[in-house]
Amino acid sequence: MIQGKDYIGVGVGAVIKNNRGEVLLLLRNKEPEKGCWSIPGGKVEMFENIEDAIKREVKEEVDVDVEIIKLLTVTNHIISKEKTHWVAPTFLVKIINGQVKNVEPQKHQDLKWFSINNLPENITITTKNAINNL
Repeated sequence: MIQGKDYIGVGVGAVIKNNRGEVLLLLRNKEPEKGCWSIPGGKVEMFENIEDAIKREVKEEVDVDVEIIKLLTVTNHIISKEKTHWVAPTFLVKIINGQVKNVEPQKHQDLKWFSINNLPENITITTKNAINNL
């Protein structure tokens, strides 16, 4: 059975802002939402709490340690054409250690800081919902 396809998956997302107020986005290389910009995040593993999951996912994807500031929103992420369904709590976090880098180039083509007022049009559903709740 496949999480998000055969049963509802749980994923987490992290909004990371720099000292200029820009948001870190990653350009996705794979489905779901391939070719879209996304906040860092990923699947919650069995028996893992969501706070630990977001810290782990951010470390795996962009190699920084973060502190959770607050829960921003929970997205009911349904993509009919891909036949996927995820529930995704998304957090505002701050970097407490490390420098951002693309640790998983097979999953993300690029990473960039974007002004909230100048975001790309092709952003994921979860990213759009999170930024609207800042």
